[in-house]
Amino acid sequence: MGILKLKGIVIAEHNMSDYDKMVTILTPNGKIGCAAKGARRPKSTLMAGTQFLCFGDYLIYQGASSYNINSCEVNEVFYNLRMDLDKLQYASHITKIINDVTDENQNTYKILQLFLNTLYVLSETDKNMDLTISIFKLKLMCLLGFTPIIDKCATCKKEDVQLNHFSFKDNGLKCEACSRQDKGAVEISEATLNAIKYIVLAPPKKLFSFNLSEQSLREVELICKVYLNEKLDKEYKLDKLF
Repeated sequence: MGILKLKGIVIAEHNMSDYDKMVTILTPNGKIGCAAKGARRPKSTLMAGTQFLCFGDYLIYQGASSYNINSCEVNEVFYNLRMDLDKLQYASHITKIINDVTDENQNTYKILQLFLNTLYVLSETDKNMDLTISIFKLKLMCLLGFTPIIDKCATCKKEDVQLNHFSFKDNGLKCEACSRQDKGAVEISEATLNAIKYIVLAPPKKLFSFNLSEQSLREVELICKVYLNEKLDKEYKLDKLF
């Protein structure tokens, strides 16, 4: 019976029997469901490592019907998310999306990296949370193969025109002339245009290193929300926890 060592974060947990748990862990190679026997006992060594949004190193082995956690070493528990209901609400929102777009035996290294970076920003900074999850949503779409067209008009393909609209139908920026034929295109400010371009092109460590005015924030929030909902064919709402 082989033992596997995995690095990952708990994105779902469910109680089983009196003291056991079933957890879903997102790893760089997809998500995996694992049973954690006795994890709900007060003195269990698995208690901390099987909590929602715990990031750690896990030793697992294949049992008769499922994988089982043998031991875990906790690296980060994102304590501030647990102490602030607003932060936890936003974290739960993006976790729901992550759970939907990931599967077993999938290369999820970049998705995991984006997820952890977003949780860190939510947990450890005072950055506007609406902007934070908007950045997350658009970057996630890029990682999933839905990168919007940002270097030319999505319709006429011209590069030497002013791009001042975003088209959900044609997946990217549009010039003034082409946007008149697209009733769903949203007019955007120059700051919003630059923000969209930055999110698409920025490296992981610098992704969240900008802020926006209230007007541009609302434009970016709308575009990122609608773009993700349309591409995933599902409406994601920021649900209240209680």
